[in-house]
Amino acid sequence: MSRFKVPFLATAVGMSAALVSPVTNATRGLRRAMGAMPGAITGKYDDSPQYKDGAFQNRLPSYVVEVGGQGSMAIEFAKKGDVGRPAAPVPLVTPELPAQAADLAATWLGHATVLLEIAGNWVLLDPVWSDRVSPSATVGPKRSHPVPMELDGLPELAAVLISHDHYDHLDTATIDWLTEHQSVPFVVPLGIGQHLRRWNVPDDRIIELDWEQSHVLPSADGTDLTLTCTEARHFSGRGLTRNHTLWSSWVAAAGPAESRRRVFFGGDTGYTPAFKDIGADHGPFDLTVLPIGAYDARWADIHMNPPEAVQTHLDVRGGILLPIHWATFDLAFHSWAAPVEWLVEEAAAKGVTVALPRPGERFETDNIPTADWWRASAKAIRAS
Repeated sequence: MSRFKVPFLATAVGMSAALVSPVTNATRGLRRAMGAMPGAITGKYDDSPQYKDGAFQNRLPSYVVEVGGQGSMAIEFAKKGDVGRPAAPVPLVTPELPAQAADLAATWLGHATVLLEIAGNWVLLDPVWSDRVSPSATVGPKRSHPVPMELDGLPELAAVLISHDHYDHLDTATIDWLTEHQSVPFVVPLGIGQHLRRWNVPDDRIIELDWEQSHVLPSADGTDLTLTCTEARHFSGRGLTRNHTLWSSWVAAAGPAESRRRVFFGGDTGYTPAFKDIGADHGPFDLTVLPIGAYDARWADIHMNPPEAVQTHLDVRGGILLPIHWATFDLAFHSWAAPVEWLVEEAAAKGVTVALPRPGERFETDNIPTADWWRASAKAIRAS
């Protein structure tokens, strides 16, 4: 059973600031951004093995240490200064996208947002274009760099994958734009469909899956795109209640049987031995897309640190590792560049190949970026 006494900072800081702010702008649109009320979600998923006692559960016990409650956590975060932000502008690349999606390529757009190309399909992962990851447009964690491309620069997408409902992974304004300007289906874990319906996404564009369920997007040439919802170790919630929607990792597989491409997207997760089973059942993977940042001993069960990301990559039998969930939003207490520095050291020790693109830098797996571009933007390389 999962027990969370302190919400993770992506929601704790934004929610506490927004709810107590006397400024009208801070609360404008707050209710809509929070999505579906828990009562609209609870009680619909009794058939799921992950759903017990009115909430979704991790398969392993998962704790966050009590440190005095949400208010003191927000105060501690406010007092830490700008250690989690870059000292100089982050170098961005305006993506140069091909007319047709490649066999396998990726464009990291910051934090957990990735534009994936797999067997000619465009798949968008955890899209967040807003300036803040909060229910408020004026308070809460703010970007350390702009998004490298505008939403209207996106190609026609085959699918949008969402890992869970935290504000830094499920962004109301971005969902609104995609709903209006594309016909793409949203493939999500159980419960998140209720948020999407609250935001007027049509039912026929919402595909909700439990762990180990798949959805196939057929192709006329036989290179069907299969999206499989897989286990993660995290939690959910956009307000002060928790775990009314499920969280997940994802497997994307497409292409002819003899040259099928496979990508593993970790979303946001702590380490779990279940990744070995995912590797055995769905791997090996050409590319893994794994979180490395916003780690802390107080929430070690639900956020990986860089060595755990490397271990996850090995567990799922990955080829190239693309690190995400760092550099864009200041959501923890480590320094801005600490996650990538620690990752590079750990990956070298374990013989893991890491792609290190600048935000917006598209790469194919036969030509991966490896330059240490972040060092020019970092205050100093600090220990993790």
